[in-house]
Amino acid sequence: MIRKGRIIHLNGVGSAGKSSIAKALQQIAAGPWLHVQMDTFLEMLPLAWQDHPEAFAYETIMEEGKPSVRITGGPVGERLMQGMRDAIVALAAAGNDLIIDDVMIDQETKDAYAKALAGFEILRVGIHAPLELLEERERRRADRFPGTSRWQFGQVHRNMRYDLELDTSRMTAMECAEAIQRQFGL
Repeated sequence: MIRKGRIIHLNGVGSAGKSSIAKALQQIAAGPWLHVQMDTFLEMLPLAWQDHPEAFAYETIMEEGKPSVRITGGPVGERLMQGMRDAIVALAAAGNDLIIDDVMIDQETKDAYAKALAGFEILRVGIHAPLELLEERERRRADRFPGTSRWQFGQVHRNMRYDLELDTSRMTAMECAEAIQRQFGL
């Protein structure tokens, strides 16, 4: 009988440092941990569908005098995200240990993950950073819509329970990975 894979679920605002932490954790964890990035799935969409109402639409609004990018998903985007969750289930069911790198923005997404991953060992890690730092990181990255972190900031951690919470303004990616390794005995 194949043992089910373990799942470390990193949740946080875009530019919080989830991918860097996942890569650092892969370097120090015993055994292979696969890094499953939401961004990898989003990049599967053709360029013409990267900002499309049927997939994901990005609308800039102003909040407190600063841009905030509201993201809405259409049926193509919903299918893509459901496919990601299904792929995660298949990988873990085959015995692969996974580090999921995602932004769980709303209760519907959180509920979909809870349903899909029922029966698996899930270690939930909240990745935090102050909004000002997230916005600075976002400005430095060419692959981000400025204002996305502002829109996500108040929503991502709402109604979440974590096994561990880390602040990337106080710790490097490697220090975060080491904290995860210690906490969960990896």
